[in-house]
Amino acid sequence: MAPGLIEDPVLKQRYRFTRENTKSGVEILRVEFWTDPGGGVTPHVHPVAEERFTVIEGRPSFLSGRKWSDAGPGETVVVPAGTRHAYRNRSDETVHVVCEVSPPDLLAEFLTEAAEMNQAGMLTPNAFPKSPRAALQVAVMAEHYREMVVFGFPPAPPPPVQRLLFPPLARFARKRGYRSGQQKSPVNGVV
Repeated sequence: MAPGLIEDPVLKQRYRFTRENTKSGVEILRVEFWTDPGGGVTPHVHPVAEERFTVIEGRPSFLSGRKWSDAGPGETVVVPAGTRHAYRNRSDETVHVVCEVSPPDLLAEFLTEAAEMNQAGMLTPNAFPKSPRAALQVAVMAEHYREMVVFGFPPAPPPPVQRLLFPPLARFARKRGYRSGQQKSPVNGVV
């Protein structure tokens, strides 16, 4: 793997993150990623962040709202804030995409933490926890990043259920030493 890349073996992709300013001075997060055949992310929503996916190589499929569409090299798919979305690589070749996220928020931290969980074998390809320990870590992450991402339905419970379920489960997990964000977590070897 090239230096500086974050690998997610379950989602079958690699990421590189940089923060940049646009020509108009707006800060963005630039997420360059490579997704292998069969890889991608499950449906989710970023309540306040817009994402602009520009395809460099390959032909990924994008979900925006309820509609799937394919995009090829040079094409850009814009996902407005608050829109349910996902992407998949249904082809036989690796796809290369650059995503610009505005505002930059905590997306790099979230994706890095999710990749660490996947490297530790804690989640299924649909982001379901494989154990009670993994479920506690997911609850802490969901609560920590709640302003940045809402897991999509399906496969996650509907958002109103998430708002009821995750806070008490996250409190329970934090009392047992589970952490998210800049803090050490069971994934990083503390608990």
